[in-house]
Amino acid sequence: MNFDWRKNIVYVVFIIIFAFFSILLFDKGFLTTTNILNIFRQTAMITIMGVGMTFVISTGQIDLSVGSITALSSITTAMVLRSNLGIILASVVGLGTGLLVGLANGLITTKFKIPPFLVTLGMMEVVRGLAMWITHNAPIPIINQKYNNLFGLGNIGGIPIIFIWTIFIVIIGYIVFNHTPLGVYVLATGGNEEAAKYSGINTSKIKLITFLISGVLAGFAGMLYAARMQAGRFTFGDGDELSVIAAVILGGTSLNGGKGTIIGTFVGSLIMGIINNGLIIAGLDVSQQMVVRGLVIVFAVAIGSKKD
Repeated sequence: MNFDWRKNIVYVVFIIIFAFFSILLFDKGFLTTTNILNIFRQTAMITIMGVGMTFVISTGQIDLSVGSITALSSITTAMVLRSNLGIILASVVGLGTGLLVGLANGLITTKFKIPPFLVTLGMMEVVRGLAMWITHNAPIPIINQKYNNLFGLGNIGGIPIIFIWTIFIVIIGYIVFNHTPLGVYVLATGGNEEAAKYSGINTSKIKLITFLISGVLAGFAGMLYAARMQAGRFTFGDGDELSVIAAVILGGTSLNGGKGTIIGTFVGSLIMGIINNGLIIAGLDVSQQMVVRGLVIVFAVAIGSKKD
């Protein structure tokens, strides 16, 4: 039986990188339970945004606004909690923030036929600017410990609640992507849009839905950021869009559309987390970490740009 290296490259890379850092940093505590749980905590938001991005990229589009959405969502959530309006309303507002930005991305892209790269690049600036504007660049503390424990700081049986939320989103994303008509339509739209149209698929509607999914999940990631850091901040998610895209492409989703994998995205985000964690423990400074992460992103895009 021949082993398909290209199809399984994310798992091969994961094993190689994990083994590399395990050997190199064994004496520095890389393999301790505490550090492994830290990796899961640090990759939670990237994974959740990555699930949404998998839908978007599988249709041949891209969403550069996810990092900014997390910032604005964390702030709107914190503002509701500060007004003592309750966790449920705060959650609705946080998710609604992502939904509205996703709706704007989807409508502008599909109605005006503007490339999603340009639309979401502009939206990234608009949303980040809004987050800075309404807070005057100041953080909004969250003193509601029930909220902080429910979405960021709590544990269930020793397992961080933030990891449980991540697994829940991955499972839901996997079911929708692999076992519902929406997943089929997403891949058909990304694989050959004209053929999909002739088959009766409303490709504009499918693209809009993927932006809505991406926006809502980015909003949820913002809620997790807020709970974990006990505040809403305009700086949350800054640069995360590149890590998310790299995780999705490393996971096996094609940058050209028509191919995607939720489990691959999960593993891809773990790879990014292991690299970040390993570089910090190894003592590399911020600039050196940026160089390595940049090379990983270039590697991921090179893989994802290849036609099957």
